[in-house]
Amino acid sequence: MSSEVADGKLPWVGQPVRRKEERRLVAGRGKFVDDFKPDRCLHMWLVRSPQAHARIDRVDVSAAQALPGVVCTLTGDELAKLCQPFFPIGPDPCTKIIDLPMAHQKARYQGEPVVAIAAESARIAEDAAELVEVDYTPLDPVLDAESGAASQSLVHEGCGTNRIWQGVWEFGDVDKAFREAAHVVHIDRLHFHRFSSTPLENNAIIASWDLKDDHIDFICNNSFPTIGLQMLAPAIGVHMDQIRCQTHDIGGSFGIKINNYVYMAVVALVSRKAGGRPVKWVETRSDHMTASAHGNERTFRETRVALDAEGVITAIASRHIDDCGAYPRYEPLGCVIWSQVFPGVYRFKNARIDFSQVVTNKCPVGPNRGYSRMQHLWFLERVIDICAHELRIPADEMRLRNYIRPEEFPYTTPNGCVYDSGNYPAMLALAKKLVDYDGWRGKQAIARRDGRTIGIGIGTTLDSGTNNFGQSRIVNPNAPFSGNSQAANAKLDMYGEIVIAIGSVPQGQGHETVVSQVVADILGVHPDMVSVRVGFDTDRNVHTGFTGTYASQFAVSGLSAVNGATQKLKAEILRLAAFALEAKQEDLEFGVGQQGPEVRVRGTAKAIPFMGLANIANVNSAILPEDLYDITLNCRYTWRAPFKLPDVQRKFGNLTLTYSAQLHIAVIEIDRDTFDPVILDYVAVDDCGRVINPLIVEGQVHGATAHGIGAALMETCKYDDAGNLLTGTFSDYTPITAVNMPRIKYGHIETPSPHSYSGAKGMGEGGAAPVHAISAALQDALFDKGIIIDDSHNNADSIFRAMQPTSGKPANVTVERRANAAR
Repeated sequence: MSSEVADGKLPWVGQPVRRKEERRLVAGRGKFVDDFKPDRCLHMWLVRSPQAHARIDRVDVSAAQALPGVVCTLTGDELAKLCQPFFPIGPDPCTKIIDLPMAHQKARYQGEPVVAIAAESARIAEDAAELVEVDYTPLDPVLDAESGAASQSLVHEGCGTNRIWQGVWEFGDVDKAFREAAHVVHIDRLHFHRFSSTPLENNAIIASWDLKDDHIDFICNNSFPTIGLQMLAPAIGVHMDQIRCQTHDIGGSFGIKINNYVYMAVVALVSRKAGGRPVKWVETRSDHMTASAHGNERTFRETRVALDAEGVITAIASRHIDDCGAYPRYEPLGCVIWSQVFPGVYRFKNARIDFSQVVTNKCPVGPNRGYSRMQHLWFLERVIDICAHELRIPADEMRLRNYIRPEEFPYTTPNGCVYDSGNYPAMLALAKKLVDYDGWRGKQAIARRDGRTIGIGIGTTLDSGTNNFGQSRIVNPNAPFSGNSQAANAKLDMYGEIVIAIGSVPQGQGHETVVSQVVADILGVHPDMVSVRVGFDTDRNVHTGFTGTYASQFAVSGLSAVNGATQKLKAEILRLAAFALEAKQEDLEFGVGQQGPEVRVRGTAKAIPFMGLANIANVNSAILPEDLYDITLNCRYTWRAPFKLPDVQRKFGNLTLTYSAQLHIAVIEIDRDTFDPVILDYVAVDDCGRVINPLIVEGQVHGATAHGIGAALMETCKYDDAGNLLTGTFSDYTPITAVNMPRIKYGHIETPSPHSYSGAKGMGEGGAAPVHAISAALQDALFDKGIIIDDSHNNADSIFRAMQPTSGKPANVTVERRANAAR
């Protein structure tokens, strides 16, 4: 380490520092839930419903309870007497849904828990589950949101309907835009498929209910624990200060683990029934695939697109139906979060979107990498791409004509969101250069003459960072949420160690590393001199009501809190050092000396190490003058996003703070014999504002790209007509691995955000971009065969079926060309 770097003369922010976390994680020293082995710990197994929709007529646990090693069982009927329903986020009819953590009287999706068993070992609990007898009367399942909205079979009888939310977003003069359009493109149906996240670590929970004072200790891997605890505490009948919840290392989440508070309730109640003994539950892979959470499935109907003579979109009208599965647990937030990116990256101002959400007899949905936004952005990308092909405008040119222009930032969308910064044309130019776009167009023409089918597709997507939870008022005016905040704590320990405690709940994003880089620049030290305390602990005073890792927010809210806390600590250090060194604060500088970090008088040999300052503040305080009594060297700072409540009547307001962007280009060939789509070339270009750590950013982009490619070509949650999940194991779901991941070319640009202290915008949710790009590439390959890519998931089977003769089938896309329309 050079003295120049050690003295902080080169900024650490922007450097590709290796992740600090790897030193322990790669060596097997991570602390995951299953690594904790409390004394007298019991193991829980869940008996799950094999039926998607059925009355529960009889449950007999007597044989299971008689098995040696079984300590207790808990049925849904018992739980209903011990637990209140989770409170709903949505208004009526959501308020009429009785949402309990186990099935009571009726099972509403395959895999819903019916009985919990606690035993001395996981093997005994699993064996006992085989002895439980449950009698079901099957009911007609609701498996399609579109038809389910009018179905006589009700998922929740108390609601009287399966449609649980509906609203219309309308801005501008939509009718006038269609009257004056040169072209109107009609798209009858598009569909975004149901897929999920497949983290390395499944859901896992340890709960200990202390019967002496009704305090509960949780060790879990929930990635949004403050919201989870707000749901959990009233359901199980305790105050939040009776719960201690900890997270440590988490093996991935991508949003899916936000919903595991449901299982936290079950484990806690089983612990109470078992006399307060600790109870551990570790989810199996098949259980995770069947019954944890899936991403939203969405259908887009009766879309009309108005365009001028140059192919510029002037208006969109469409009807969207969202499938949230059996229970709207984090929903209906997805009914508004999509509108954070209402126009995507495009300039149209007139739009009418009729949005509704329907419950079905499928696994409940949860946030899934680009929650609710990726479905809407895929819809917009399909619209732009289909219109380009129908009007014979090159795909890249179509986007350039419609992109929001760089000089228009900050850009206010039709529904009042403010895009902070961006340069989409520059991203497109860089991606085209990296992939040799023009070269591939030439190769494509030659290949087609040889009978080969090659397509080139562009996908542009946005990550909106730092949610304004005031948007919940749009779906429920009485929702008690608004704004967003994050806290951090910076201190010098007794011997002068720099310790930063953060409120985020990382799942592999490298928060320890980037925090240490930020702090190192502020205090003039090496990142290795900064200790970072990550993970959630209710006993640690750094958590606000929105603590967690979600919505690409850490680089904005988390690091802004770290910056604020460290700046407060720096100010205290300078005041104390000025006293100790008998100098003026403006004459002081930070550096690293023989005893570690220090403050010195510029141009002299006078210095005091951080250890000396910590000594004065903590154990030698009698020497302090009274005006320095407030110095603690232990500084907490809460950063609050500058959000205002949206106008709930107009559905108008700023719903998020920053917007990073990803632009991907895929080159795909469809094998003429097997119909397999094969990626020949691929590029990903990212703009996350100012880059804190390029190494971590590129890794995040590669991870999101893998997630999206898997979703587009391999991964789907497919149900049969009875509601059985056909892809409930990795044999059928086939998640992407390194073996079938193509080589990714990568580039990035920086358009710093004015809203974060560093210019960073957040990133990592770009899993949608590959779905867009691959759909566009397949469209480019197959359009001349009369095929429209109308689904987000495509494989050899679906492509083969699409290429069969379709005589008599109505066209999914039609075009009105109005020669005399107003220009």
